[in-house]
Amino acid sequence: MVNRLLTNKIKEMLTKYPIVTLTGPRQSGKSTLLKNTFKDYNYVSLEDPDVRLFATEDPRGFLKTYPDKTIIDEAQKVPQLFSYIQTATDNANKTGMYILAGSQNFLLLEAVNQSLAGRAAVLRLLPFSQKEMRDGGIEWKDVDNLIFNGSYPRLYDKDIHPVDFYPYYIETYVERDVRQVRNIGDLSKFQKFVKLCAGRIGQVLNMSSLANDCGISVSAANAWMSVLESSFICYLLKPDYNNFSKRLVKSPKLYFYDTGLACSLLDIKKAEQVSTHFLKGGLFENLVIVEFLKHYYNQGLSPDLTFFRDSSGNEIDLIDNVDGKQLAYEVKAGATFSPDYFKGIIKWQSFSGYPSDNCTVVYTGNLAMNTSNGKVINYGKLFG
Repeated sequence: MVNRLLTNKIKEMLTKYPIVTLTGPRQSGKSTLLKNTFKDYNYVSLEDPDVRLFATEDPRGFLKTYPDKTIIDEAQKVPQLFSYIQTATDNANKTGMYILAGSQNFLLLEAVNQSLAGRAAVLRLLPFSQKEMRDGGIEWKDVDNLIFNGSYPRLYDKDIHPVDFYPYYIETYVERDVRQVRNIGDLSKFQKFVKLCAGRIGQVLNMSSLANDCGISVSAANAWMSVLESSFICYLLKPDYNNFSKRLVKSPKLYFYDTGLACSLLDIKKAEQVSTHFLKGGLFENLVIVEFLKHYYNQGLSPDLTFFRDSSGNEIDLIDNVDGKQLAYEVKAGATFSPDYFKGIIKWQSFSGYPSDNCTVVYTGNLAMNTSNGKVINYGKLFG
């Protein structure tokens, strides 16, 4: 089993809160982590129809049966249970009583915010980070293979080829989750919508264009995008709002939480296709940005990530806002360093006034450099 970096944070929060909530994509390893780490806890899943009926029809009896140290998986399936959990934990006045896990972020957090605000720590587990894979002995041939395979644990645990995993993942989980949150009248149009999103990776999101290409209204497109965000399928990177006396882009950029899933939607059937694909740069950019998300989520932190682009086309791929300062990252899919990689950074420095110490180019080459314009680093060395 690959050790998950979030484990220590879960343990810490169980000493501070009566409830810890763990959310994340389906198949990201939540149940495996909890079952293997907290063996002294009872484990029940509301995916089981009998257990779900018990919790729904007799919530007091359910909590009397599981009064303490219990993992409740797929907890969002019985949202009315949360009010009873609130009463039980308030009366007990103890920490570490329940771990609530779920894959439908919108439904789970809606229930938590309504009934358990201030009583529950909320943590997120994404598929494997590169550090978790390396520490767990999982190796990849090159960046194209990493992009193509993605990071879902089951691929590596069961040695499943991506072509035999992602189409079923989309059909079994994504479409089912979508129907739980919102009534999708035309599933074929929704399938087309998700594929069109994959074709726009790394681009500033134009919702009107996306809706028009899919043949749906803008309001429907916005609603569907919200579902994809809450299901940990799509991630919208917000624009930076530091004006610097320039007219800025106001729309977010579109990425996926997993590049393997994106490759499947793009009909990429083997890793060798990645290097020649028109979205190679966007897919690599996606890989790096999601690695930042994993880095923060695995520490129990909420990332403050943005990108910069003005009306003149000046752009920084990623800005990490940390402790009141900005760290700028340019992401380049090339393996050979070029001084031109710093072109956007130099322009951004002239606007922002930040020094070269705040600037980094991330690329696929292996040579690390400290140049007068900033650092150059391999994508795999970002976080150890």
